[in-house]
Amino acid sequence: MSTSSPTPPVDLTDPRTGAPRGTSVRSRLPEVRAAVSAARSALPGWRALTPRDRGRRLDRLAGLVEEHAAEYAARERAGTGKPETEAVGEIEQVVDLFRFYATAARTRTAPAAGSLVEGHESWVRWEPVGVVGAVVPWNYPLLMAAWRCAPALAAGNTVVAKPAETTPDSLLLLAEHAGSALGADVLRCVPGDRETGRLLVESAVDMVAFTGSGHAGADVAGRAGTRRVSLELGGNAPAIVLPDAPADTWTSLADAVTYNAGQSCAAPARVITLAENHEAAVEGLAAALAARVAGRDFGPLNNPDQAERYDRLVASSGARRNLVAEIAPAPGEEAGHWRPARLLADVPDDDPAVTEEVFGPLLTVQKADGVEAALALANGVPQALAASVWTSDLTAGLRLAAALDAGEAWLNCHLVQTAELPHGGRGASGHGTDLSALALQEYQRPKTVTVRLARPS
Repeated sequence: MSTSSPTPPVDLTDPRTGAPRGTSVRSRLPEVRAAVSAARSALPGWRALTPRDRGRRLDRLAGLVEEHAAEYAARERAGTGKPETEAVGEIEQVVDLFRFYATAARTRTAPAAGSLVEGHESWVRWEPVGVVGAVVPWNYPLLMAAWRCAPALAAGNTVVAKPAETTPDSLLLLAEHAGSALGADVLRCVPGDRETGRLLVESAVDMVAFTGSGHAGADVAGRAGTRRVSLELGGNAPAIVLPDAPADTWTSLADAVTYNAGQSCAAPARVITLAENHEAAVEGLAAALAARVAGRDFGPLNNPDQAERYDRLVASSGARRNLVAEIAPAPGEEAGHWRPARLLADVPDDDPAVTEEVFGPLLTVQKADGVEAALALANGVPQALAASVWTSDLTAGLRLAAALDAGEAWLNCHLVQTAELPHGGRGASGHGTDLSALALQEYQRPKTVTVRLARPS
């Protein structure tokens, strides 16, 4: 009689030091099936609650996250290496998101109802999809989980969430608190590796919400088949900087590309200038990035694979100018995944650092022959998630913002987001909506109900 060997755990490391920091469970088919089955059993009771009652429980969960904010921040930092101020700020955003969706589901609207067909009354019911499988990334472990889980739960679904392999810590705690605030098995967590994610996608969930790379997103879509899928697949965002850009443009872009070490899907990546302000842009950005020191002002990359990707794209770049800032890790953190803020200038338009998403603290600078050429460069990559325009001429800026192929466009700012405003991609950046009341529709299905009125006697 043969017995299968136990699945080895995931080895976790500290991105700041590169040192081991423990292990995590590697969920396999029995654990995934059990979690989905439990969420399926919890679904009837959760969806039967009124939006008000679900909202009260979501608000209770927000209160638990707020009460334990220090522990959540510590868990976020353990897996990501984020500076404390970034981690604390992101926990505050998570609290705000759950509180926003606690009430947003009570204000939903529906298509017109009434006597649309003679002798009949009709209306539309918004119903939850069912059990949602959510696969979230390592760059914002808790925040991205909240982006997916909060609207899904508010809409009446139950959720089985799979955190990234390197960052299970905070989502495990959220699932624990959800058990107290929402009820047993309304939100389950299955930690593990990529195989765990594949098992979840192929399980008996009714919908898959995925945030991650384009390659992985295509795989998810193929495995999901005819089930509903919501995909957020990365950015490579352009920033068109015109000659009359505000004086704080360089520092604003440097701050945005080094926040979270540039590991943000919507972070600026490709600065596009006109010929007349190209040198000023290179000088201004180089100075602003030089003031942002890895280890002092921002954290490390998350894992060795991400560090290797950054190194590969830099090494393969044909940039004629490669301007590099400093690294200053704390004592004992020298072996961490630190990468410097970097500016690549005079780059070919087909340079790998331009066409691929670096996902690190790096900006490229391209020169365009006119505004329309700048717009063509901005829209010239497959990704279409976010973009920004920098100019003192608001009329010109708004025209460019409208012409950019992106789900979110900023004018004289970048990475400014709030729960009330939708975020989502186009093209290779996926489809679907995160944030805002519109995200509720991602996790609901409309059902038309028509009643024949009593015929006159």
